[in-house]
Amino acid sequence: MKRTVVIMAGGSGERFWPLSRKNKPKQLLNLLSEKTMLEEAIQRVEGVIDYEDIFIVTSEVLLEPIRNSLPKLPKENIIAEPYKRNTAPCLALAAGFISAKYRGKFAENEISVSVLTADQDISPLNGFQETINSILSFVEQNEAICTIGIKPTRPETGYGYVEINEKFNSENKIEIKKVKAFREKPNLETAKIYAESGLHLWNSGMFFFRLDTFIKGMEKYLPEVGSKINQISQLYLNNTDIIINSAFNKIAPIFEKFPDISIDYGLMEKYDNIYTANAKFLWDDVGAWDAIDRVKEKNNVGNIIEGSVALVDCKNTIIVNKSNSKITLGAIGIEDFVVVITDDAILISPKDRVQDVKKCVQELKENNKIDVL
Repeated sequence: MKRTVVIMAGGSGERFWPLSRKNKPKQLLNLLSEKTMLEEAIQRVEGVIDYEDIFIVTSEVLLEPIRNSLPKLPKENIIAEPYKRNTAPCLALAAGFISAKYRGKFAENEISVSVLTADQDISPLNGFQETINSILSFVEQNEAICTIGIKPTRPETGYGYVEINEKFNSENKIEIKKVKAFREKPNLETAKIYAESGLHLWNSGMFFFRLDTFIKGMEKYLPEVGSKINQISQLYLNNTDIIINSAFNKIAPIFEKFPDISIDYGLMEKYDNIYTANAKFLWDDVGAWDAIDRVKEKNNVGNIIEGSVALVDCKNTIIVNKSNSKITLGAIGIEDFVVVITDDAILISPKDRVQDVKKCVQELKENNKIDVL
């Protein structure tokens, strides 16, 4: 069985503006450590999956920046989407590429795929690898799609949930159970019920399947995309080892017609044989500045500080000064705020409003301030 990994890394990371920019979004930032988010995602599967079997799907504009940032990875394994069309078309493109890549060596039912993202904080590494090894063994033997459910640590309204029929028995043993339903992002009252039920888990956004299982599922439940996977694969045939891929322009007209639809809506919520495993690791979705508050170390008054600052009576505040022009930030008496400085932009937001940074980015777009995007 050939094990592969697809890392989705085409997002723009707008909620991390002003650090995240069009040509250097959050997956190329070192938000949590000295490594970029994408480097951390690859590091998690080292030792489980060979480098030659790791594939990254991204946007055309990020193709070369990502290739340059990952010298160990084969450059042809970094694949560009012709258009932005959400995760279902993204994974259809990856499926077509992988099918062509191993044609003649492995049949589609002999290839398993782990779908990961480049914007998560996961530890410990050995717990994560043990979890995905167990899941891959399961999907390789069954025509099933499996996700990883995360036990809620708080009533979170920003995540989708996976509902199961019976609770997991142990946090120390990896179990796999049938999914009853996917639940949309809840309101606060519902999130509190979910957090205490033991039957509702955060949807981690990671998926695992055999290649043939995925293609059959897409053909059945999202035929406007699934029916084109074989055509995409034929166009990629004999092109998958080429750095500048000649199939791109031929695939673009097909991809342009795909609907903008997530894999959750397009396949997962319709598919009969969906399972979830409990996570033998800690997990956080690094989606906006408030995630930094959960995953980075704070000082004795709850501040997270980076760069040149002078603070007086500030508490529970994130201050990131990434300016290269010797600017020092002074702040007095602020609490529960996020302040981020770059050479050309400053963000100031209450912590509980950081999800609205996207609105700020949209405002800049509408006012044609593209130089700071």
